[in-house]
Amino acid sequence: MNYRISARKARLLADEIRGKSVEEALAVLDLSAKGFAKPLAKLVRSALANAEDRNNREKAGIDLDNLMVGSIVVNQGPSMWRVRARAQGRAAWIQRKTSHVEIVLAEE
Repeated sequence: MNYRISARKARLLADEIRGKSVEEALAVLDLSAKGFAKPLAKLVRSALANAEDRNNREKAGIDLDNLMVGSIVVNQGPSMWRVRARAQGRAAWIQRKTSHVEIVLAEE
């Protein structure tokens, strides 16, 4: 998913939950004071729901209680360029960075 946060800030939270069980990762994100914790928790819950749906549809044999955050990758997304007004009628370009987050759940 693409998010309106720099990849550097998003990687701080991604590093905290990498390799943890889904329940433990959600607990860490719920207690985190970072602003990106809520969208990242939503992404983890979405991945868990996708695994549950796949298990029900395809009879994949996934043990939902033993799922962990196998890999989480945060890459830089497209940047939005904006203009900020400066002194004496000048303008300065500012860059609004985005990030692309990919998460893969694995069984322990």
